Amino acid sequence: PEHKQPIPRFPRKIALVTSPTSAAVRDMLQVITRRWKATDLVIVPVAVQGEGAAEQIAAGIELAARIPQVETIITGRGGGSLEDLWAFNEEVVARAIFACPIPVISAVGHEIDISIADLVADRRALTPSEAAELSVPLQSDVLATLTHWQSQLVTNLKQRARQVRMQLDAIAARPALTRPLDMVHQRATQVDELDRRLKRSTRDMITRCQTETRHLASALDALSPLKVLNRGYSITRKESAGEPAELNIVKSINQVKSGEVLHTRLSDGTVVSRIQEIQEGSE
Repeated sequence: PEHKQPIPRFPRKIALVTSPTSAAVRDMLQVITRRWKATDLVIVPVAVQGEGAAEQIAAGIELAARIPQVETIITGRGGGSLEDLWAFNEEVVARAIFACPIPVISAVGHEIDISIADLVADRRALTPSEAAELSVPLQSDVLATLTHWQSQLVTNLKQRARQVRMQLDAIAARPALTRPLDMVHQRATQVDELDRRLKRSTRDMITRCQTETRHLASALDALSPLKVLNRGYSITRKESAGEPAELNIVKSINQVKSGEVLHTRLSDGTVVSRIQEIQEGSE
């Protein structure tokens, strides 16, 4: 079952591997053209009984699989004796059907006749006429389905249009559109109230900021690096590619090397120097 291929619903071309003069091929042609006129048909003529028939059927299946746009293959024949149907029991036919990359429908004999080809094929039909029915849809059924889909689509579009119309009516009934001046006056009153609150909040904020600024200024003045520098300390920075010296404070001899330029900040200015020697330890 896992090897079975699905039969295409709307095949572009169907190959009939059977006898070109048999009643079976005439039945299949009539049924297919009556049910679905959009499918092209090609007949691959083979002998379906007698010596060499099995080899011809196998070769016909292989040939049909190479025909461009063929999407379904039907092979079979009408009823007959067991000897007449024996070609469809041959291993060469079974192997050709199994290896065929195109889905194969078998239709050998009548309902009571079962061949090895029937068991290997992707789909078994009881008769050639039924094989034709299985290979294509009925045009009236497809048209009915399309008509149903069209009706459903129109219904959905109308329903959606009603929903949109109701939404637009609801929007049009809003006070902003029916009584715009009332909305303007209401918003103006709200804006005035917000303006008063904003001004009051701004004054309070400015007062708080001024108080906090004075406190912070006193604290910063007590911690000012300049006062530390006035006591004889200094701050040393080094130049670095892509970064100003102000961002590279030297805290260890491991941060510098000979030849680098240093900027030493004193209380009354800055000394720019180049490192000649680095000594470990402190004096």
